[in-house]
Amino acid sequence: MMSSILKKKLRTATDRRATLSELKQSLKKSEEDEFKEEYLKLTGKSENLAGTFAVIPPFHKPIPKEDDLLQYKLREEARAHFLKRRSRRLLDNTELKELWVILDANTSPPSSPSEEQMMDYAQYKAVSKLVSEKCRGYLTPTLYAKLQQKDRLGRISIMALFNYIMRKVWLHQTRIGLSLYDVTGQGFLRESDLENYILELIETLPQLDGLEKSFHSFYVCTAVRKFFFFLDPMRTGKIRIQDILSCSFLDDLLELRDNELPKDAQDANWFSAPSALRVYGQYLNLDTDHNGMLSHSELLKYGTGTHTPVFIQRIFQECLTYEGEMDYKTYLDFVLAMENKKEPQALQYLFRILDVNQSGYLSVFSLHFFFRAIQEEMRVHNQDPVSFEDVKDEIFDMVKPKDPSRITLSDLIRSKQGETVVSILTDLNGFWSYENREVLVVDSAEGEDS
Repeated sequence: MMSSILKKKLRTATDRRATLSELKQSLKKSEEDEFKEEYLKLTGKSENLAGTFAVIPPFHKPIPKEDDLLQYKLREEARAHFLKRRSRRLLDNTELKELWVILDANTSPPSSPSEEQMMDYAQYKAVSKLVSEKCRGYLTPTLYAKLQQKDRLGRISIMALFNYIMRKVWLHQTRIGLSLYDVTGQGFLRESDLENYILELIETLPQLDGLEKSFHSFYVCTAVRKFFFFLDPMRTGKIRIQDILSCSFLDDLLELRDNELPKDAQDANWFSAPSALRVYGQYLNLDTDHNGMLSHSELLKYGTGTHTPVFIQRIFQECLTYEGEMDYKTYLDFVLAMENKKEPQALQYLFRILDVNQSGYLSVFSLHFFFRAIQEEMRVHNQDPVSFEDVKDEIFDMVKPKDPSRITLSDLIRSKQGETVVSILTDLNGFWSYENREVLVVDSAEGEDS
């Protein structure tokens, strides 16, 4: 009797436990179904896709579209917070001054009065313990090895160390500053991004204080074109922030913070006010009909006015024009190419002009096509035309192309004769200077002697 009562109670408890377990499973299942239903509704996917690749969670989230305002603002705010955190890790002016004081107090005695202040590795390690935690991250054994100058005691210059740290801090600061204008957050700056950066930078450059507000847009265009001409030769419409930091253009631009920059340094700096006004002034002088654009006949007067009509015509055929006329931006590319003919990017621009067949190389036909215009200009100036065969042989001898029947862009760059070849084929003055180079050398030598 007792055993049957126990069995009944046990069976009841078991049944109750089973019921609770089933209830929990049922609730869990209904929650999963509800979640699945909402997920499929939200993503717009069909239930039939379950168990296939279509429901695998994405490993890459694309940049939100501009019309997706919430996601766009969220991404923008997250990037701003990230850049602020990175900025706080950098050394400020006070910390840099403190670092110099500590470095100055931990140097080896100079072996001669003219020797700069040096420190050995033990002093270097001692300094790393005295400085702040932020600064300690710079003072690595690798850096000490990099700064070795073949000192017989294995020491390094504290000035070289301090300059290295200052330069690294500046690079990080500039990288963060440029990244604030990187709208997509992909490490690139579009033309409009760089324009905004330089426009806001103008107010911090004392050398540009004299520029009128009305000229600022033309200055920005002039400055931005140099970055894009040299750093975006494939015309993708964007340049890497890393490339901007690696080149010297930003240094040239920020050099304008110096109130006492010499005149010759300003004249040599593309970004200076005199240089920008010079280029824009030339453009206005060429624009004789004052319509804000340059025609074929107006561009013919560029420089000494001795470029051949054929060459100028090819410029208009290959470059972006508006109803057959050239705007200021296209003109800037032309000027940068003509003033930097030794640079690979300028040669790439000019090679495209010379390659009339768009074959990727200069054939004898291409050379003759351009030199024939030089011969015609010589006749106009009552000069005896030079034989094309002689000039062709000289060009191939100078360049020494891999294929003796054609000249590629890489041949032209490798030979370091690109500037001379372009001048011979496109500019009467350039050809005359090459043809009479020996006489010019003698005249200059006699002038120095006298």
